[in-house]
Amino acid sequence: MLRRNWFRFVGAILPMAALSFAALADDKKPTDKPAGTPPPEKKADEKKPQAKHEGKPEAKAKDIVDTAMADPNFSTLCDLLKAAKLVDTLKSGDYTVFAPTNDAFKKIDAATLADWKKPENEKKLRDILTYHVVKGKMMAADVTKAKTVKTVQGGEAGISEKDKTWMIDNAKITKTDIACANGVIHVIDTVIMPKESKPK
Repeated sequence: MLRRNWFRFVGAILPMAALSFAALADDKKPTDKPAGTPPPEKKADEKKPQAKHEGKPEAKAKDIVDTAMADPNFSTLCDLLKAAKLVDTLKSGDYTVFAPTNDAFKKIDAATLADWKKPENEKKLRDILTYHVVKGKMMAADVTKAKTVKTVQGGEAGISEKDKTWMIDNAKITKTDIACANGVIHVIDTVIMPKESKPK
């Protein structure tokens, strides 16, 4: 009888003991990271700071001569500036240039143009070209307020409005305010000629 009761007691105790051990085992499983564990590393792309957008530096403005040389519509004018030895002059100060296009020079006889380029006619060519140049910077708003402009050649060119188009002498001003590092260019459709100098 006593032996039978012992087996009953052991049979009842064993399941309870098993449950207790299982609970203890679960408690030992790490559910949280141990203290002192470093935080997870950030992804490579998260580590890199966003690069600031830096715009391209603005291109440096060209002077009057370089601006004209960069435009194929002024190739004849540039050739004549070289023949008249005016390149350095137009690079060395502030000027406003009323620049005739290639089409403007086509209105002049080819033989006449060739004659202008001859060394013996350098002064004449300089007078013609500097008649297209005004000392200082005159934007379109300044030009339209003037009745005349004093040219580097020494003569005065007339400013007028005709059929809603601004003129310098007999040339139409077709484009204005081409900004340069040392002045401004206004485009004209005709070569303007200086008046005959008065005898002293």
